[in-house]
Amino acid sequence: MTRVYNFAAGPSTFPDAVLERARDELLEWGDAGMSVMEMSHRGKAFIGIAEKAEANLRQLLAIPAHYKVLFPQGGATGQFAAVPLNLLGDSNQAAYVDTGIWSQKAIGEGKRYAEVAVVASGKSASYGAIPDRSTWTLPAEAAYLHYTANETIGGVEFQEIPDAGGLSLVSDVSSNFLSRPLDISRFAAIYAGAQKNAGPAGITVVIVREELLGRALPITPAILDWKQQADNGSMLNTPPTYNWYLLGLVLEWLLGQGGIPAVEQANVRKAGKLYAAIDTSDFYSSPVEPTVRSRMNVPFRLANADLEKTFLAEARVAGLVNLEGHRSVGGLRASIYNAMPEAGVDALVAFMGEFERHYG
Repeated sequence: MTRVYNFAAGPSTFPDAVLERARDELLEWGDAGMSVMEMSHRGKAFIGIAEKAEANLRQLLAIPAHYKVLFPQGGATGQFAAVPLNLLGDSNQAAYVDTGIWSQKAIGEGKRYAEVAVVASGKSASYGAIPDRSTWTLPAEAAYLHYTANETIGGVEFQEIPDAGGLSLVSDVSSNFLSRPLDISRFAAIYAGAQKNAGPAGITVVIVREELLGRALPITPAILDWKQQADNGSMLNTPPTYNWYLLGLVLEWLLGQGGIPAVEQANVRKAGKLYAAIDTSDFYSSPVEPTVRSRMNVPFRLANADLEKTFLAEARVAGLVNLEGHRSVGGLRASIYNAMPEAGVDALVAFMGEFERHYG
């Protein structure tokens, strides 16, 4: 079997060590006599797996004790609705920052339940930049301020946590979760689909300040009610047990790498190499303003767009796959999450150089 370098935006590449361990434990976990997939989610063995995953996540992010950690289903898309349903309380207003397609989806869902104020938008810059914080005007009556930390499609990333101006701060951190340190105490809540840096598709992580639980609107479905999820250990219904187990293995792997500070250093090196290859060439270009370029998702263009199909075809032959840009924007994109080894970025950079020499 030949493993390729998978630059997909999600579901994304897994650490080889995690896949190997999952393979070895597939038929029997420990001395349980069965696979994790066969275990009761109420049984002692799986409860131990779930508790260890939460403990490791708390360690990695230094999550304060007064925050609850939830592992619901529904992906970040489910949380687009859960955020207003759980946080609006007596208010009917919410503030959002529009930095691209995923923030727009969150805004669209928010409008089902609240009067949404879009306090800043990158639209005038074709979503290749983030409006400076000094230009935002926040409505004092808003229940919360929501932003998307990293736009997977457009490749813009907040390099710092924005000032919420006294509002409760909420963020979709799906595509840069666990890739850099994050001060959880700055947030009312964060949420992330696991399928970028934390595990497989099908499980989500929500971290919410405990005092904010119990405020869900009466129309909130039980499955989206954070307090009900917290009170039931994220097992209000049968959870995706195997996905939870795999998430736990990824968290163990991250700790084994030296934790998030060490992982961040590797991510800085990988992104630096790829952006350098783009910026030092007239053959390639980046559509993103340099100060807000994502470390995780790197969109780029060829000077001659007609060569993109050739680039993708030859890259596949070279073992570099899923480099297509999102269907909504086209172009090319390399997603270089935590599990992408530096050797994969080196191979892509080398291929880009050879392709330019041949076709430039």
